[in-house]
Amino acid sequence: MSAAPRLRAAIRFAAIALAALFASVALGGELKAWSGGATPPLALRDLQGREHRLEDYRGKVVVLNFWATWCGPCREEMPSMQRLQDKLAGKPFAVLAVDFGEGAPKINEFLKNFPVLFTVLLDRNIAAASAWKVKVLPTTLVIGPDQKIRYSVVGDLAWDSPAVEDAIRKLLPPG
Repeated sequence: MSAAPRLRAAIRFAAIALAALFASVALGGELKAWSGGATPPLALRDLQGREHRLEDYRGKVVVLNFWATWCGPCREEMPSMQRLQDKLAGKPFAVLAVDFGEGAPKINEFLKNFPVLFTVLLDRNIAAASAWKVKVLPTTLVIGPDQKIRYSVVGDLAWDSPAVEDAIRKLLPPG
């Protein structure tokens, strides 16, 4: 990678880090109905090197979370995401946590202290975050079984709260 793309990536990273810092002093996020347009594609590798495509999750409700190990609000909301996944075990539901620009060794070290069972994906060059127009961490999108974005959250959220769980359950396909 030449100097110019590296500089652009570093500036983008710094801007998101600054935005995350400001978001961390906020009261947290809110589940808001999506009105931002079509769902971008997503194809990223997990910590074991397996590729995950959003289209592979058709028929499931997906909580797609953009986060980083250095993001305080991201760390705060992860346990509630795990509890939500536990509550919805056996249902067509998945949590995909897209790490913002970090490598597997750093993430694996982080997960020793914050163990989660949901899938962690690597966005090393932050191309996915850019395609999804992520400007603040954490940013989370809830995608319906039809692959359409239904909700967005900027900031952390108690994912296992009754109101959020109810909203997610209403998106689950019947049966």
